[in-house]
Amino acid sequence: MAGSDLFLVDIKVSGDNDITVEVDSATGVDIEACATITRAVEAVFDRDAEDYSLEVGSAGLTSPMRVRGQFDKNVGNDVEVLTKDGRKLHGVLAEVAEGGLADTDVDFTVETSVKVKEPGAKRPVTKTEAVRLNSNDCKYVKYDLKF
Repeated sequence: MAGSDLFLVDIKVSGDNDITVEVDSATGVDIEACATITRAVEAVFDRDAEDYSLEVGSAGLTSPMRVRGQFDKNVGNDVEVLTKDGRKLHGVLAEVAEGGLADTDVDFTVETSVKVKEPGAKRPVTKTEAVRLNSNDCKYVKYDLKF
C-alpha cells in the first residue's frame, strides 16, 4: 500500500472465488489498514459481475515467514526453523541478507546455543553457533513463542 510500510505476504484465490489477502508490516497491521485494502480491492472488482468473498488480514504470529519483510521485522527475535533435511533449530534470527520486502528467496543467519564438552573439561559449556540458511531450504521458519 503506497505511503505505508505494509507489504504483501500472500494472496490466495480458490476455485469458488474466495480471495484471501495476507499483509504484514514492521509496525503491525491494524483494522483500518485491512479496511483500506478491502475497499481498494472492491473498487476494482464489481460484485454484481463477479461473485466473490474477500478476506484481508495480517500474518499471524504462528504463521511461517514467507517473504523478506517478515524476516527483517523479526531480526533479534527467537525463531524455530525446520529444514528440508529434517533439522529443527531454535535460536535467534541474527541477520537477513539485503533484498526487497517481497522476496521469497531469503538468506538468513540463526544463532543457536549448543553444549560442547571441551577435552579435559568436566562439564559441557554453552557456545553460540551461527547457522547460515536459505528460506528455500526450509520447510518453515516461524517466530518461536515462549511462555
